[in-house]
Amino acid sequence: MAEKIAFGKAQLKLLEKLCNAIAVSGDEGEVRKIVLEEIKPYADEVKVDALGNVLAVKRGAALSASQSKGRGAKRLRVMLDAHMDEVGFMIVAEDGEGIYRFETVGSIDVRHLVGKQVFVGKDRMPGVIGGKPVHLMEGDEYTRKVPLDALRIDVGLGGKAKIGDRAGFATKFRHAGQTIMSKAIDDRIGVATLIELFKHAPANIDLCAAFTVQEEIGLRGAKVAAQYFNPDLAIAIDSTPANDLPVHDGSENTAYNTKLGAGPAIYIADGSTLHDPRLVRFLSAVGDAEAIPYQFRQPGGGGTDSGAIQRALAGIPTVSVSVPHRYTHSPISLSRVDDWKHTLALLHAALKKITPALLASR
Repeated sequence: MAEKIAFGKAQLKLLEKLCNAIAVSGDEGEVRKIVLEEIKPYADEVKVDALGNVLAVKRGAALSASQSKGRGAKRLRVMLDAHMDEVGFMIVAEDGEGIYRFETVGSIDVRHLVGKQVFVGKDRMPGVIGGKPVHLMEGDEYTRKVPLDALRIDVGLGGKAKIGDRAGFATKFRHAGQTIMSKAIDDRIGVATLIELFKHAPANIDLCAAFTVQEEIGLRGAKVAAQYFNPDLAIAIDSTPANDLPVHDGSENTAYNTKLGAGPAIYIADGSTLHDPRLVRFLSAVGDAEAIPYQFRQPGGGGTDSGAIQRALAGIPTVSVSVPHRYTHSPISLSRVDDWKHTLALLHAALKKITPALLASR
């Protein structure tokens, strides 16, 4: 079996630091700073591109004379992708006395918002998302969905925000036993995984790490990153919503897409990508050989950066691997430590086994 990356307090502290950072799409600076601090000592090349992606390369070992004579011998360029951004809000207008109108950035269910604490702007000004209290509701206001334009971010009298400022949920990271609870698990858990993989890059490949921006609003950074790297294949590392709660009548949930506790989710198909069958088979074979639990994400909606990477240039073979979590795009999500640990183990073992033969046939 392949040697595994050590997993413990250091990895959890890194995830905590990443999750507590606020990096709403288009303003990913807090996470970008952490990423650069972590990977620069290990990188052969690193740059921040015009959109704000962090693009780093760790080259593999030189081929020996005997290896270089082999048919088609070369190191594959393998792109690993994880997005730095999170869903959140943008200040769009001022109503006076510290009250601001806002729009959502990324897909957020408005039902989650009333009464939630947020941080606004670079200085993390504390605020609250306010709406009409239940005491003052009338008629169908008790039952109808609250419209976004009825909500405001209130930073208090004397508070001052600027138009265009981002705001993010103020939820703090918590770890208790097997449970991780935080905002922005999507996709800080992928970012933490990619950092660890980059630090332990195997010698058989050139590892191209893309820490991308603006995934939540259209996979924008990933397209640019793929065109820069021009890889032979790519793996998007993300966090996928688990639909594994009991159904309302108490019967068995047979409509789940992923389940917490079942290991990393290997994608077959989603709303934007038909994932490369060769890579799906390869990852599952590695999981079987290494006794690493995994599951297949059931086909359905949603998607990852693979949707943009796959279509870049002349086409790039892609697959996605995600850590399951509940309550996505809300003020707090929930994941399990072992699912993350096994995701890291599966991807590390897979990278060490990649050869050009993987792409030799369909």
